[in-house]
Amino acid sequence: MYLKILRLILLSTLFASVTSFAKENTPVQTQIRDYAQFFDESLNDMQEESETAMEEKKKGILLMFEMDECPFCKRMKKTVLNRVEVQDYFKENFRILSVDIEGDLELTDFKGNDTTQKDFSLKQFRVRATPVFQFLDLKGEPLKNGRLTGATRDSKEFMMLGKYIVEGEHEKIPFLRYKRQQKKAGK
Repeated sequence: MYLKILRLILLSTLFASVTSFAKENTPVQTQIRDYAQFFDESLNDMQEESETAMEEKKKGILLMFEMDECPFCKRMKKTVLNRVEVQDYFKENFRILSVDIEGDLELTDFKGNDTTQKDFSLKQFRVRATPVFQFLDLKGEPLKNGRLTGATRDSKEFMMLGKYIVEGEHEKIPFLRYKRQQKKAGK
């Protein structure tokens, strides 16, 4: 009888230890949403988008220039733009719009001129490669150091980009230098 009780105590202790170890070493699950929720609905009228951003008290506008066959755009959508924390932070601070650099859809630019997505991308923003993340002020003017061409390494780097813009660091230093400073500071 004594051995059975001792065995039962040992087994329950072992089970508790294994359960505790598993909880401590289980990675935190990243919350994911459909990447389409990253973008705001748009009728391709940039003047209207600017007014909406002002009404919603956004810090600015973020344009993502992309194209269908872009592997880096797809990677950003599947690994960064679908993260809940990324969507929440960027939607709180920016009006976010997607522009297809090969698109023939009509678009009204920030000055009220009619154009196409393709011409808007190339002629007004000189976008040739994708993805391009272009941050604009509420009048539709590009922010100093507010452009990133290419994909970020991960969601942490993309969040750093957002904070770089929101905190106004883009006015002082280029993003690459800001990134180095943040890494040195352990952020």
